[in-house]
Amino acid sequence: MTETETTDWDDAYANGAHIPGAADYPEEWASAANAFRSGWPDKSLDAAYGPSERQKLDQFYPHGTSRGLVIFVHGGYWLRFDKSFWSHFAAGALMQGWTVVLPSYDLAPTVGIADITQQIGSAVTFAAQNNAGPIRLAGHSAGGHLVTRMICDDTPLDGDTSGRVENVVSISGLHDLRPLRKTKMNEDFSLSDTAAAAESPALRTKISNCSVTAWVGAQERPEFVRQSRLLAEAWPGTHFHVEPGRHHFDVIDALKDLESELVRALIAT
Repeated sequence: MTETETTDWDDAYANGAHIPGAADYPEEWASAANAFRSGWPDKSLDAAYGPSERQKLDQFYPHGTSRGLVIFVHGGYWLRFDKSFWSHFAAGALMQGWTVVLPSYDLAPTVGIADITQQIGSAVTFAAQNNAGPIRLAGHSAGGHLVTRMICDDTPLDGDTSGRVENVVSISGLHDLRPLRKTKMNEDFSLSDTAAAAESPALRTKISNCSVTAWVGAQERPEFVRQSRLLAEAWPGTHFHVEPGRHHFDVIDALKDLESELVRALIAT
């Protein structure tokens, strides 16, 4: 599906409407995340990286010496969810010996997408200052957009932090935000064409030498496959991977498995 072939942009981005049992996923995520937080012994929860109530992050530490820092940024169309739904997705990298950080952030329409980009920059900077070693960034859906924004030419990261980012994995990410102006969600985003283009990684220059993977499920909405392919085309050297049998809500499940191809892609050196 190309952008010019699309007539119903709300449906193009409507993941839940095309996934059986979609309404059950948030409760399942929250329950599994809570159990993981309760059971993982070495952690620091609700560290404030910014002034607002939602600008907090959770840090999970591996057994033994940490190999470095993984930061996972959640999705939800910049409109919903917080870090408490996703803790268990830290498991794979943790069991591979990496410190894993999960930030929350303010949501639209309280703030704009550009503001959220700046907040994630603050979260990455805070985590980097408090954890040594190389940095890996991963994000799902809107989170995939946010982690790729960290390596654009207008990155909110300082040079030292940016230089430590060795690998970025965008899972079902959104990299050209201009089509979102044609959805009802833009009532909350208030994106102009100029603002949408400015926040689109696929329309910006990648400044880092780090490796990038655009990972997407084969059973996702065609627009999400297109968005991941678009990033790979825009940023030469990006690895484009389509995971068989996975849709938008279960494509991140492999983050829980220390031996999965997704975790290997994330922590690769």
